[in-house]
Amino acid sequence: MLKKDSSLLVDNFPSPWNAQSLKEAPSPSFIVSETLLKRNLEMLKNIQDRTGAKILLALKGFAMWSVFPLLQNVLHGVCASSPNEAILGREEFGKEVHAFAAAYSDSDVQTLLPIVDHLLFNSFNQWQKFKPLLEQQKKDIEIGLRINPEHSEGAVAIYNPCSVGSRLGIRLKDFEKGVKDFGLSGISGLHFHTLCEQNSDALARTLDIVEQNFSKYFKGLKWLNFGGGHHITREDYDVDLLCRCIERIQNKYKLQVYLEPGEAVALNTGVFKTTVLDVVQADLPIAILDSSAPTHMPDVLEMPYRPNIFGAGDADGGTNVKKYLYRLAGKSCLAGDVIGEYSFDEPLTPGMSLYFLDMAHYSMVKTTTFNGLGLPDITLLKEDASLKIIRTFGYEDFKMRLS
Repeated sequence: MLKKDSSLLVDNFPSPWNAQSLKEAPSPSFIVSETLLKRNLEMLKNIQDRTGAKILLALKGFAMWSVFPLLQNVLHGVCASSPNEAILGREEFGKEVHAFAAAYSDSDVQTLLPIVDHLLFNSFNQWQKFKPLLEQQKKDIEIGLRINPEHSEGAVAIYNPCSVGSRLGIRLKDFEKGVKDFGLSGISGLHFHTLCEQNSDALARTLDIVEQNFSKYFKGLKWLNFGGGHHITREDYDVDLLCRCIERIQNKYKLQVYLEPGEAVALNTGVFKTTVLDVVQADLPIAILDSSAPTHMPDVLEMPYRPNIFGAGDADGGTNVKKYLYRLAGKSCLAGDVIGEYSFDEPLTPGMSLYFLDMAHYSMVKTTTFNGLGLPDITLLKEDASLKIIRTFGYEDFKMRLS
């Protein structure tokens, strides 16, 4: 039998985290702080109040709909990447719903039309294909086109919307041809998305290119959507530069600016609790966890990246190497189910819990049931330090994905 949570690390968690509540949380589970969510929302509200920009929640990054009543107080709506996300936004958020996809099927558009307020297309071809259907709608839907500024700011190719060969957005030469062939009548705005976890200097450079190449098409439009990837709520983010970028576009071209952060809404608001099941000896001690990289934190393998653990140190070669070095691995059958190497002040033993930091965004929406592994519970740490278990998952969640 596993020992009850024996980790001493949790006792040193800073406010507003509550050590006792973290110890009582199930494992594995995502634990999101209501207090820290409100902190991020206050930062986003400040930007909206200063500039008049409208900020949307990107559901692809954070879709914990139990906290939507909190987000509704600040954000203007959601942006969706699929009909399912759009339905969730309409049912649970209830404000503006914007949708974009690299391409839509007929059934996608049939589902989206009664739901969305903005529908963005990735090509003139798709816009023209669905234009007759759009014109039949009694509902006033604003139509947009996604452009590709052909200006790359992303460091990781898989997350770089403007990498060589990217399918996302209309390049200038193709946009010019599309305007020549079809015009822009019926188009309300343009959308671009070039960033991934970046500061506002990257936006400013991108915006210069967008303005240089596409501003001649702004006349007659209602809005310009700056997309997502803005790391607004991190400590070193240059909010003043972001506000200047927004104000320049709104004042110069009389366009409403939209932003679509997902990660920034939930940045540093959540932890992922996992527990050591066993320690085996290989080239170095390997701690087997009750979680898994491919199922519970796939970005570890996709990006790849090494998530931080509260109280842990670096691996060999780092600047903060502690006494006991371990490789952390998941319990799936995938040979590469390895999270990384970490050092600790004390030996890891079965029953000890570890807390991965900044795991509310993306990890939660990307979880799978590969190997039949259970999905992590979803929990909320309330402002009064009480812990609310929002959702638990079981066999039926695994079974119903299959046939």
